[in-house]
Amino acid sequence: MDAFTPISAAVGGLLIGAGAVLLLLGNGRIMGVSGILEALLKGDRTLWRVGFMVGMLIPGVVAALVVGVPLGQSGMSVPLLIGAGLLVGFGSRMGSGCTSGHGICGLARFSKRSLVATLVFFSATAATVFVMRHMLVGGNL
Repeated sequence: MDAFTPISAAVGGLLIGAGAVLLLLGNGRIMGVSGILEALLKGDRTLWRVGFMVGMLIPGVVAALVVGVPLGQSGMSVPLLIGAGLLVGFGSRMGSGCTSGHGICGLARFSKRSLVATLVFFSATAATVFVMRHMLVGGNL
């Protein structure tokens, strides 16, 4: 099921931006998901960090219930999903933050480091899609 529409993308982007602004204005913290998760895993269980991560999960659950798609039914194998998650975590550590931290919050603060990181993220994504669609599988994806 392809649920993408320009309106849903715009609304989602506005909600993410509003969340970043509210966290910065209300708590003086920058919304970087990898940093928030890392602090939680290291034992910093402050209420705002726990609430942020719970708030990241609830919309997906609600959307799955509203759309009627069973949770966890992505069609991907569990080992593949675990491996993908570990690679994303490793990349976040290597990049000193994740795409949301650099692309949303870092660029909004005119961070040169975030600009470079975001350009690298997008370039690597474009190269991966090109290789996968045009070189490895002959455009059959």
